[in-house]
Amino acid sequence: MKSLKKIAAVLAISLITISLSAQSPPPPNNESGTSSNAPSGGGNSVGGGAPIGGGLFILLGLGAAYGGRKLYGMRKESLEE
Repeated sequence: MKSLKKIAAVLAISLITISLSAQSPPPPNNESGTSSNAPSGGGNSVGGGAPIGGGLFILLGLGAAYGGRKLYGMRKESLEE
């Protein structure tokens, strides 16, 4: 009975996630001005130029520190035994 509930839960979650699709982003601004109906814009990128490089290095550093602490704890525990 438990396996039937697990299968039903996985099936329900997969059906829900299929129906909850995100909208695609709008097309970027056209700087060339070939269309007269196109809105005039500054040519900004769709993402707004958000910096992600600094956050990536912070996460990598924190992951390395966490892994080092775990290894240190495992080594210390094995030496105590």
